[in-house]
Amino acid sequence: MPATPSHPGTARTRSWWGWGHADAHPDDAECTAMGALLPGTLARPLPIPRVADLPLARPGATPPPALAHVVTTDPEARAAHAMGKAYRDVIRALRGRPGRIPDLVARPTDDQEVADLLDWAGGHGVAVIPFGGGSSVVGGVEYRGDAHRAVMSLDLTSMDRVLEIDTASRSARIQAGALGPVLEEQLRPHGLTLRHFPQSFEFSTLGGWLATRAGGHYATGRTHIDDFVQSLHVVTPAGAGASWRLPASGAEPSPDRLFLGSEGALGVITEAWMRLQERPRYKASTSVAFADFDQALDAVRALAQSDLAPANCRLLDSGEALLSGASHDGSAVLVLGFESATTPVDDRLASALDVVRAHGGHCAAPTADRDAPSDAAVNAWRSTFLRMPYLRDGLARMGAVVETFETAATWDTIPALIDAVRTEVGAAALKATGHPATINCRLTHVYPDGAAPYFTVAVAGRPGDEVEIWDDIKAAANDVLHRHRATITHHHAVGRDHRPAYDLQRPEPFTLALRAAKDALDPHRILNPGVLID
Repeated sequence: MPATPSHPGTARTRSWWGWGHADAHPDDAECTAMGALLPGTLARPLPIPRVADLPLARPGATPPPALAHVVTTDPEARAAHAMGKAYRDVIRALRGRPGRIPDLVARPTDDQEVADLLDWAGGHGVAVIPFGGGSSVVGGVEYRGDAHRAVMSLDLTSMDRVLEIDTASRSARIQAGALGPVLEEQLRPHGLTLRHFPQSFEFSTLGGWLATRAGGHYATGRTHIDDFVQSLHVVTPAGAGASWRLPASGAEPSPDRLFLGSEGALGVITEAWMRLQERPRYKASTSVAFADFDQALDAVRALAQSDLAPANCRLLDSGEALLSGASHDGSAVLVLGFESATTPVDDRLASALDVVRAHGGHCAAPTADRDAPSDAAVNAWRSTFLRMPYLRDGLARMGAVVETFETAATWDTIPALIDAVRTEVGAAALKATGHPATINCRLTHVYPDGAAPYFTVAVAGRPGDEVEIWDDIKAAANDVLHRHRATITHHHAVGRDHRPAYDLQRPEPFTLALRAAKDALDPHRILNPGVLID
């Protein structure tokens, strides 16, 4: 199967069309077995797509000789940089309709090469799509339209080193192209960690996390990448610059805040000083079952508003618990965990269990100070959590439509929001397909004033119409979120798929300021066109 290197020096290869490693995808038999659980899917899986079958046009531009060593037109490289990893991307690849494939893939090795590439592209009408691990699920790394003569994917993964560690300040200067495992591998000998572990950790980069304001695995406290930023260095078509390294500052507006979440539309983040932490030594975790989901919501809210600060506080509704194997009796399940670099956490877990018992929770026996908890529900959830994107791709091969979306809202809104998503998105899926949809929910992050519900929708599609059905489901979901004043995204970013809802969410004066920033920093409008602002 055509694939691209995961990272220099590794043996496994990345799938160009789907999630993760090429050798980890479900085989035909597993795909067929999954499809049987969703009535109305195909009798046999769609074939794995081949790069040789793609409609690859001749490159529309040629870089100057001085940059030729960092630019390639290799078909496999172009295919691997054509899209992200949303369901919409996977099904388009499976159906042979990937959209506009980049003409060029550039892999700069330093800031000057980034600047030179942007300068050349601006003078020749070439769109530039900054690219890290390519794990976007919102259309953030593809080109849509025809306003540019050529498209260049700017892959930063050759810039992947931890350049400097300041142990006194417990921070490090890190190049933006470092994939999660590559970054942590360089910090480990110093006993330090960034402690940012999104589900895409293995296949995403520091620069991608910063450009999308990514959320990590941890449910409370510091979990968004914003919390760890000390300073950014950014290269724009109008010039390059870095913010000062500071623990905090009242000199606002902050330059970092302009580029965090800008998704490569204003500039290319090439390195950052990041706050680090000591690696955890103490861990304890367990699972808690609830017969009533509303009681479970109350329990999680009480935990979020306490000072206990669990590292993991992930609530699965009964459908999500069943899907992950965490529960088989219709219970909702709370996956609860604590960790610390300095202090045993057993007392904090015991206090948390007192809270959840008061709200009707039934607790499994805690496991302490182990990297791999023995609690069966916790283990089942963790295994399914890591495997789920691969299973989604297997369902896509069976013609199923599988959408995930997440949001955040205040606690007073959460119950009605979840009910509305289940009812209205379910109705939209039924209308679009003629089949009932499975809609599951989990809370991924919790705050004293609200939470982040994450929804999974699965339904049998109509062969060849999967993208249109996905669009209908997405539109229904966006409408529900907007009416409940829930954000269009908590941690998946905006990209192109969320642009209509983001345009409605932001205030108009801010839109004017964002448009002015785009004009000033990217006067030729070459950086990730269509993202954030037109």
